[in-house]
Amino acid sequence: MFNRVRTSLFRTAPFAGLTGVYAITPVHSTIGFSVRYGMVTNVCGKFTAFEGILKLDGECPTRSRAYLSVQTCSVATGYPERDVHVTGPDFLDAATFPLMSFRSCGIRHAGQDHFRMAGHLLIKDIELPVHVDLGFRTASRDAQQQNRVAFTGTATLRRSDWGLDGNRALATGGVLISDKVELALDIRAVRLGQGHDA
Repeated sequence: MFNRVRTSLFRTAPFAGLTGVYAITPVHSTIGFSVRYGMVTNVCGKFTAFEGILKLDGECPTRSRAYLSVQTCSVATGYPERDVHVTGPDFLDAATFPLMSFRSCGIRHAGQDHFRMAGHLLIKDIELPVHVDLGFRTASRDAQQQNRVAFTGTATLRRSDWGLDGNRALATGGVLISDKVELALDIRAVRLGQGHDA
């Protein structure tokens, strides 16, 4: 982890000091997911290869934007055979669709350090609207005098909307894998184009 030194990045408005373009740092960030499996447990996983840009407007946060690209082959659930299945034709079909992406189209303040971001999620060439609930965590300046920000995010998806509908029925009723997928984001980003006195 980088050695962070807390600093005051805020000026006249609560988020004024955050204005700038930031690159998401994958080594410090997590794009995780969970889905109900077998009607009794949750399977959790994450994507390990992704990149993204945040364009933050601290004076008017509703003008902020986010862009994210994820390599679909980078699924990690802790069980290699399951990873192969998830990235295969029944689900993400990473060989045919190597990337999925998100681009925001609007954001509104939801009170204090919370925001609700609207955007479009592209999976398997299907682009659909989604909403992400965001929480601003912190702003800091590290030992190299680079400004950094951190956000958390959650969203709920129906995987069948994007054609990720591989499944089978259970003898006791229901299906093996739930259609509902919960996303959990822990995003850290560093401001671009800054010098040591930024």
